[in-house]
Amino acid sequence: MTRILGIDPGLQTTGFGVIDVDGPRLAYVASGTIKTASADRGNLPARLKIIFEGVTEVIARYTPDQASVEIVFVNVNPQSTLLLGQARGAALAALVARGLPVAEHTALQMKKAVVGTGSARKEQVQAMVSRLLSLPGVPGKDAADALGLAIAQAHAGHSLAALAQATTLARKTHASYRRGRVY
Repeated sequence: MTRILGIDPGLQTTGFGVIDVDGPRLAYVASGTIKTASADRGNLPARLKIIFEGVTEVIARYTPDQASVEIVFVNVNPQSTLLLGQARGAALAALVARGLPVAEHTALQMKKAVVGTGSARKEQVQAMVSRLLSLPGVPGKDAADALGLAIAQAHAGHSLAALAQATTLARKTHASYRRGRVY
């Protein structure tokens, strides 16, 4: 059995979701949010510290084997993208500081893994996460996205494990350089 922690980074609200994976079976463990409202909006270092410490606490409490984090996309507003990237960096730092292997998935990949289409709305993700994990209710948007990232990693990990058993996966060692390129 593998325990996966999904992280949906955000400067105001960072979602987390923890699932257990046993082959194709998924089981809900926990989910929630880390909110930075207690820090002054203009105090970016304090908000990043809250995210770092919150993710560290989640790791200590649920002892995941691996993590999955959403890849930041470029927004219309570059300042928002930079701030989101810093929140993501704080979460990633907490994960790697605890020695967890980290996979990264885009929102599109997560939506395809959970709902079946990359253009799914937040409500659809919430409903499908609830169904896939047999939850009694619908999780909040940030927690649902984090659980979706964990589910996407579970599906990807299951597929990669099956592929590894079917064929030998090895890095090419011959023809390493060709016209300055590494293969």
